[in-house]
Amino acid sequence: MNVFRVSQHPGWPARLGPVHVAAGPVTLRPVRLRDAAAWSRIRLRDRDHLEPWEPTGRGAWEARNHASNWPSLWSSLKAEARRGAMIPLVIEVDGAFSGQLTIGNIVRGALRSAWIGYWVSKDLGGQGIATAALALGLDHCFGPVGLHRVEATVRPDNHASQAVLRNVGFREEGLLRRYLDVDGAWRDHLLVGMTVEEINGTVVDRLVRDGRVTRPVK
Repeated sequence: MNVFRVSQHPGWPARLGPVHVAAGPVTLRPVRLRDAAAWSRIRLRDRDHLEPWEPTGRGAWEARNHASNWPSLWSSLKAEARRGAMIPLVIEVDGAFSGQLTIGNIVRGALRSAWIGYWVSKDLGGQGIATAALALGLDHCFGPVGLHRVEATVRPDNHASQAVLRNVGFREEGLLRRYLDVDGAWRDHLLVGMTVEEINGTVVDRLVRDGRVTRPVK
């Protein structure tokens, strides 16, 4: 029996890309059990960069992001992917673990919608990596995954992430007041959205036209 039937969870597992930015080729690939050390090293090192924007978790940051916690997280992400509710991916830059991109709450039927979220290591910020990864993820959503709408939320004071979302074509739809418990308090978030009708070609095509990424030479 093939547990990766398209009818069950289209679009996972998959390897996406590459597209090129100045820092190197950006690709997306499924999470792996052996990602524990790289995941934990970045998460612990970049706590001050990541924690202010992430949902409040149970327990200390060090415990939640220790390598020993990765197997259970990986297993949970994989289970959600297998049932078609999520697509958990690693962002690689030049073959190295550099962050994560997750497509979650995938709903079929008349809605055909999901949310998308991401994080990138601090030392790679501002180099177009999140923008490139997000474009690859969105094209996957509107292509093989067969979604009609993708949305994201971002805090009004997270200007860097807002710029990434604008770069790929998200439009602002409204303010969600006290939407999510982030960094120990209920925070307002901007809701942004995109539907397949708003894309001329692909999202990566848009970035190529804007000079933000290049495609590999075949």
